[in-house]
Amino acid sequence: MAKYIIIVGVLITLSGIMYYFFADYLKWIGNLPGDIKVERDNFKFYFPFTTMLLFTILINVIIKLVNWLSR
Repeated sequence: MAKYIIIVGVLITLSGIMYYFFADYLKWIGNLPGDIKVERDNFKFYFPFTTMLLFTILINVIIKLVNWLSR
């Protein structure tokens, strides 16, 4: 269990470092085709469907890879 907590901590740290140094290159996150944006006078609604789908696939691939490497 401790091994997985360390791996998650390292991944969070690496993603924070990437965002800190490469934020200018990551502006496409949240602005993908398929993300739903509705803006009216007194109402704003944003549902990042495609972004959530992309991150879900990426996280699943990482989890499968970690499980495969830990055998």
